[in-house]
Amino acid sequence: MFGKNTKVDLELNREVEQLLKTGGKERILPIVQAGEPVLRQQTVQYSGQLSKGTLNKLIDTMHTTMLEAPGVGLAATQIGLGLALAVVEDHVRDDEDDPREIAEFPFHAIINPSYEPIGDATRSFYEGCLSFDGYQAVRRRWLDITARWTDENGKQHEERLHGWPARIFQHETDHLSGELYIDKAEIRSLTTYENLEDFWCDDPVPTDAAEELGFEL
Repeated sequence: MFGKNTKVDLELNREVEQLLKTGGKERILPIVQAGEPVLRQQTVQYSGQLSKGTLNKLIDTMHTTMLEAPGVGLAATQIGLGLALAVVEDHVRDDEDDPREIAEFPFHAIINPSYEPIGDATRSFYEGCLSFDGYQAVRRRWLDITARWTDENGKQHEERLHGWPARIFQHETDHLSGELYIDKAEIRSLTTYENLEDFWCDDPVPTDAAEELGFEL
Protein backbone atom coordinates (compact mmCIF):
# COMPACT_ATOMS: atom_id res chain seq x y z
CA MET A 1 0.00 0.00 0.00
CA PHE A 2 1.14 3.54 -0.65
CA GLY A 3 2.08 5.62 2.37
CA LYS A 4 -0.75 7.83 3.57
CA ASN A 5 1.67 10.67 4.17
CA THR A 6 3.31 10.46 0.75
CA LYS A 7 3.26 13.86 -0.92
CA VAL A 8 2.41 14.26 -4.58
CA ASP A 9 5.51 15.10 -6.61
CA LEU A 10 4.16 18.22 -8.28
CA GLU A 11 6.88 18.35 -10.93
CA LEU A 12 6.38 14.72 -11.91
CA ASN A 13 2.61 15.16 -11.82
CA ARG A 14 2.88 18.08 -14.27
CA GLU A 15 5.23 16.05 -16.46
CA VAL A 16 2.76 13.18 -16.65
CA GLU A 17 -0.16 15.51 -17.34
CA GLN A 18 1.79 17.04 -20.24
CA LEU A 19 2.61 13.57 -21.54
CA LEU A 20 -1.05 12.57 -21.45
CA LYS A 21 -2.01 15.63 -23.47
CA THR A 22 0.14 14.38 -26.36
CA GLY A 23 -2.34 11.52 -26.75
CA GLY A 24 -5.06 13.92 -27.85
CA LYS A 25 -8.74 13.11 -27.62
CA GLU A 26 -8.07 9.52 -28.67
CA ARG A 27 -5.74 9.07 -25.66
CA ILE A 28 -3.20 7.18 -27.77
CA LEU A 29 0.46 7.82 -26.98
CA PRO A 30 3.52 7.13 -29.16
CA ILE A 31 5.32 3.93 -28.14
CA VAL A 32 9.04 4.31 -27.51
CA GLN A 33 11.22 2.08 -29.72
CA ALA A 34 14.41 0.14 -28.95
CA GLY A 35 17.45 2.40 -28.76
CA GLU A 36 15.85 5.10 -26.62
CA PRO A 37 17.58 5.31 -23.20
CA VAL A 38 14.38 5.15 -21.13
CA LEU A 39 13.91 1.52 -22.13
CA ARG A 40 17.23 0.63 -20.50
CA GLN A 41 16.77 2.47 -17.22
CA GLN A 42 15.75 1.05 -13.87
CA THR A 43 12.38 2.55 -13.06
CA VAL A 44 11.49 4.41 -9.88
CA GLN A 45 9.18 2.55 -7.50
CA TYR A 46 5.73 4.12 -7.34
CA SER A 47 4.89 5.36 -3.84
CA GLY A 48 2.10 7.84 -4.48
CA GLN A 49 4.00 10.50 -6.43
CA LEU A 50 0.96 11.20 -8.64
CA SER A 51 -2.44 12.51 -7.66
CA LYS A 52 -5.21 9.92 -7.79
CA GLY A 53 -6.74 11.62 -10.81
CA THR A 54 -3.48 11.73 -12.75
CA LEU A 55 -2.70 8.09 -11.92
CA ASN A 56 -6.13 6.98 -13.14
CA LYS A 57 -5.77 8.98 -16.36
CA LEU A 58 -2.31 7.51 -16.91
CA ILE A 59 -3.57 3.95 -16.49
CA ASP A 60 -6.56 4.59 -18.74
CA THR A 61 -4.39 6.14 -21.46
CA MET A 62 -1.88 3.28 -21.29
CA HIS A 63 -4.74 0.81 -21.63
CA THR A 64 -6.12 2.61 -24.69
CA THR A 65 -2.65 2.84 -26.23
CA MET A 66 -2.00 -0.86 -25.61
CA LEU A 67 -5.27 -1.95 -27.23
CA GLU A 68 -4.76 0.32 -30.22
CA ALA A 69 -1.23 -1.02 -30.89
CA PRO A 70 -2.50 -3.81 -30.47
CA GLY A 71 -0.77 -5.55 -27.57
CA VAL A 72 -1.38 -7.50 -24.38
CA GLY A 73 0.83 -5.41 -22.12
CA LEU A 74 2.43 -2.00 -21.94
CA ALA A 75 5.00 -0.72 -19.46
CA ALA A 76 5.39 2.93 -18.46
CA THR A 77 8.89 2.99 -19.97
CA GLN A 78 7.31 2.26 -23.34
CA ILE A 79 5.63 5.65 -23.26
CA GLY A 80 8.81 7.31 -21.98
CA LEU A 81 7.97 7.33 -18.28
CA GLY A 82 10.39 5.85 -15.76
CA LEU A 83 7.85 4.66 -13.17
CA ALA A 84 7.35 1.04 -12.08
CA LEU A 85 3.93 0.66 -13.63
CA ALA A 86 2.45 -1.46 -16.43
CA VAL A 87 -0.93 -2.55 -17.75
CA VAL A 88 -1.84 -6.06 -18.94
CA GLU A 89 -4.82 -7.76 -20.58
CA ASP A 90 -5.32 -10.84 -22.73
CA HIS A 91 -8.14 -13.17 -23.70
CA VAL A 92 -8.62 -16.76 -24.85
CA ARG A 93 -8.23 -17.34 -28.58
CA ASP A 94 -10.36 -19.68 -30.70
CA ASP A 95 -7.92 -22.61 -30.42
CA GLU A 96 -8.47 -24.20 -27.01
CA ASP A 97 -5.55 -26.62 -27.55
CA ASP A 98 -2.94 -23.89 -28.05
CA PRO A 99 0.27 -25.21 -26.44
CA ARG A 100 1.11 -21.70 -25.26
CA GLU A 101 -1.67 -22.13 -22.68
CA ILE A 102 -3.28 -18.80 -23.35
CA ALA A 103 -5.88 -18.00 -20.69
CA GLU A 104 -8.15 -15.18 -19.63
CA PHE A 105 -6.07 -12.38 -18.13
CA PRO A 106 -8.43 -9.53 -17.24
CA PHE A 107 -7.27 -5.96 -17.57
CA HIS A 108 -5.46 -4.55 -14.59
CA ALA A 109 -2.62 -2.23 -13.71
CA ILE A 110 0.42 -3.76 -12.06
CA ILE A 111 2.36 -1.28 -9.91
CA ASN A 112 5.80 -2.18 -8.51
CA PRO A 113 5.46 -5.73 -9.86
CA SER A 114 7.83 -8.59 -9.10
CA TYR A 115 7.85 -12.33 -9.71
CA GLU A 116 9.67 -15.49 -8.81
CA PRO A 117 9.54 -18.89 -10.52
CA ILE A 118 7.63 -21.83 -9.11
CA GLY A 119 9.59 -24.97 -9.94
CA ASP A 120 12.03 -25.38 -12.81
CA ALA A 121 9.68 -25.78 -15.79
CA THR A 122 10.19 -23.42 -18.73
CA ARG A 123 8.70 -23.04 -22.19
CA SER A 124 10.09 -21.47 -25.37
CA PHE A 125 7.79 -19.65 -27.77
CA TYR A 126 7.94 -16.78 -30.22
CA GLU A 127 7.43 -13.48 -28.44
CA GLY A 128 7.17 -9.89 -29.61
CA CYS A 129 7.31 -6.41 -28.16
CA LEU A 130 5.62 -3.13 -29.05
CA SER A 131 8.99 -1.41 -28.53
CA PHE A 132 10.76 -3.76 -30.96
CA ASP A 133 8.13 -3.43 -33.60
CA GLY A 134 8.10 -5.63 -36.68
CA TYR A 135 10.00 -8.59 -35.24
CA GLN A 136 9.59 -11.62 -33.00
CA ALA A 137 12.04 -14.12 -31.54
CA VAL A 138 11.90 -17.25 -29.41
CA ARG A 139 12.27 -16.55 -25.70
CA ARG A 140 12.43 -19.09 -22.88
CA ARG A 141 10.28 -18.15 -19.89
CA TRP A 142 9.24 -19.68 -16.59
CA LEU A 143 6.04 -21.67 -16.97
CA ASP A 144 4.74 -20.89 -13.46
CA ILE A 145 5.46 -17.86 -11.32
CA THR A 146 4.35 -16.19 -8.15
CA ALA A 147 3.38 -12.68 -9.27
CA ARG A 148 3.21 -9.78 -6.83
CA TRP A 149 2.01 -6.24 -7.48
CA THR A 150 0.06 -3.31 -6.07
CA ASP A 151 -3.05 -1.96 -7.76
CA GLU A 152 -4.01 1.67 -8.32
CA ASN A 153 -5.83 1.73 -4.98
CA GLY A 154 -2.74 0.68 -3.06
CA LYS A 155 -3.95 -2.90 -2.47
CA GLN A 156 -1.25 -5.56 -2.62
CA HIS A 157 -1.78 -8.74 -4.64
CA GLU A 158 -0.09 -12.11 -4.88
CA GLU A 159 -1.19 -14.66 -7.46
CA ARG A 160 0.11 -17.80 -9.10
CA LEU A 161 0.25 -17.36 -12.88
CA HIS A 162 0.69 -20.13 -15.43
CA GLY A 163 1.39 -20.30 -19.14
CA TRP A 164 0.80 -17.25 -21.30
CA PRO A 165 -0.38 -14.91 -18.51
CA ALA A 166 2.84 -15.76 -16.66
CA ARG A 167 4.82 -14.87 -19.80
CA ILE A 168 3.04 -11.53 -20.16
CA PHE A 169 3.68 -10.65 -16.52
CA GLN A 170 7.36 -11.54 -16.82
CA HIS A 171 7.73 -9.54 -20.03
CA GLU A 172 6.19 -6.35 -18.61
CA THR A 173 7.95 -6.63 -15.25
CA ASP A 174 11.30 -7.06 -17.00
CA HIS A 175 10.66 -3.82 -18.90
CA LEU A 176 10.65 -1.97 -15.59
CA SER A 177 14.21 -3.07 -14.83
CA GLY A 178 15.50 -2.00 -18.25
CA GLU A 179 15.33 -5.39 -19.95
CA LEU A 180 13.91 -6.15 -23.40
CA TYR A 181 12.79 -9.65 -24.29
CA ILE A 182 15.35 -9.78 -27.09
CA ASP A 183 18.20 -9.60 -24.53
CA LYS A 184 17.73 -13.27 -23.66
CA ALA A 185 16.01 -14.52 -26.80
CA GLU A 186 17.38 -17.10 -29.24
CA ILE A 187 18.86 -14.56 -31.62
CA ARG A 188 18.97 -16.99 -34.56
CA SER A 189 15.17 -17.23 -34.31
CA LEU A 190 14.68 -13.50 -34.94
CA THR A 191 12.15 -12.99 -37.73
CA THR A 192 9.97 -10.32 -39.25
CA TYR A 193 6.24 -10.57 -38.69
CA GLU A 194 5.81 -11.40 -42.38
CA ASN A 195 8.28 -14.29 -42.29
CA LEU A 196 6.82 -15.56 -39.03
CA GLU A 197 3.45 -15.75 -40.76
CA ASP A 198 4.89 -17.35 -43.89
CA PHE A 199 7.20 -19.92 -42.30
CA TRP A 200 6.62 -20.54 -38.62
CA CYS A 201 2.96 -20.01 -37.68
CA ASP A 202 1.58 -23.49 -38.42
CA ASP A 203 2.66 -24.75 -34.99
CA PRO A 204 3.11 -22.40 -32.00
CA VAL A 205 5.89 -24.70 -30.72
CA PRO A 206 8.93 -23.49 -32.68
CA THR A 207 10.40 -26.95 -33.35
CA ASP A 208 10.70 -26.44 -37.12
CA ALA A 209 12.16 -22.98 -36.68
CA ALA A 210 14.79 -24.36 -34.28
CA GLU A 211 15.81 -27.02 -36.79
CA GLU A 212 15.83 -24.78 -39.84
CA LEU A 213 17.33 -21.67 -38.27
CA GLY A 214 19.81 -23.46 -36.03
CA PHE A 215 18.99 -22.81 -32.39
CA GLU A 216 18.13 -25.01 -29.40
CA LEU A 217 14.80 -25.18 -27.62
